[in-house]
Amino acid sequence: MPNWLLFSLITLAAYAGMEFMAWFTHKYLMHGLLWSWHEDHHKPKHEKQGFFEKNDRFFLVFAIPSMICYMIGGLTTHFWVLFIGVGISLYGLTYFLIHDVYIHRRFSWFKQLDSKYSRAILRAHGTHHARRDKDDCESFGLLVVHPKFFKKRSRREDEALIRNNEA
Repeated sequence: MPNWLLFSLITLAAYAGMEFMAWFTHKYLMHGLLWSWHEDHHKPKHEKQGFFEKNDRFFLVFAIPSMICYMIGGLTTHFWVLFIGVGISLYGLTYFLIHDVYIHRRFSWFKQLDSKYSRAILRAHGTHHARRDKDDCESFGLLVVHPKFFKKRSRREDEALIRNNEA
């Protein structure tokens, strides 16, 4: 197998694995032991102070394994580990663009996305943010969306779900 293909597969596997890691840490750590970091993310904008949230710390937490992989892959004979770091970094970029930019509109970039998949992501995340506490939430992932969120809804119901993302 050519190295470029192996490194591409490692990158894709790490990227895909991060969706599971994001789901797992969101469900069991952010809505569990580390709720004190995540809680402000579930509050409405008018209850927040400043641009940053305690929840933003998780970007740093997820960057640590990526940095370690870059160092191991770059400083040892295990060059392939570098591509795990690349996959983690690419997922982090995707997460930032979809979660912070598109869903929560923390930056005024690409508001014009409108496909079945992008609407399903908005509905799923809006359902998650319908709860302001850590219990009884659903939809903890980002890219893998339950099929029920692809179903067409009334415009009013759809807008109400999506409005929950303004929290």
